[in-house]
Amino acid sequence: MTDNVLDGQERSGVDGEERSGVDGEDRSGDPIKVMVVDDHPMWRDAVARDLAESGFDVVATAGDGDQAVRRAKAAAPDVLVLDLNLPAKPGVQVCKELVGANPALRVLVLSASGEHADVLEAVKSGATGYLLKSASTEELIDAVRRTAVGDPVFTPGLAGLVLGEYRRLASEPVPAAGADEPKAPQLTDRETEVLRLVAKGLSYKQIAERLVISHRTVQNHVQNTLGKLQLHNRVELVRYAIERGLDDE
Repeated sequence: MTDNVLDGQERSGVDGEERSGVDGEDRSGDPIKVMVVDDHPMWRDAVARDLAESGFDVVATAGDGDQAVRRAKAAAPDVLVLDLNLPAKPGVQVCKELVGANPALRVLVLSASGEHADVLEAVKSGATGYLLKSASTEELIDAVRRTAVGDPVFTPGLAGLVLGEYRRLASEPVPAAGADEPKAPQLTDRETEVLRLVAKGLSYKQIAERLVISHRTVQNHVQNTLGKLQLHNRVELVRYAIERGLDDE
């Protein structure tokens, strides 16, 4: 990993959001379980070593797509750090299969490619973050920790791309709901207010300051909203809000 990437630029993740727990631990103090998937042994070992030295529990590694699916199902990591360019099975397919089998799994893509098509394909397959391999070790550690708690984490410039794609998809006609389709879940006024601010790209800390509530209360509202809407992470939540025009209100 390099040590001076993105100097002078916005850090990946959410601006200014307060840290929760120490590196490698979740909010309960337990080590975050991580699996690293990359077909280059030296790179894979270096990433795994950096994460382990920062307190993460590296439960498995894999060098190809088929091996990644098998080992991830056995090791049950909280976060999968995944390269896209893999032998046997591409990374997007690995992501799609594993997130489909376990929606609670968080996937952080760590790729040499910054191509827009690769980023969008990764997010559509279930990834909640996308970091370039030029990122520093510190940025990777921060990204894994944020990914573990459900934050969307992107190399600067890529978050805007994803939001733009969601807005494009939201502008397409939506099929009319059938008569037997269940009604949309009812959110409280506060949940709707928090959802609107999430859709505008505000961090939890910024939302807390604007609404004069605690950071933890904001997180609770987001988790309650995810449960009601049967969504899995903030990326899906932002898309839901944009599809309903909440980011323009």
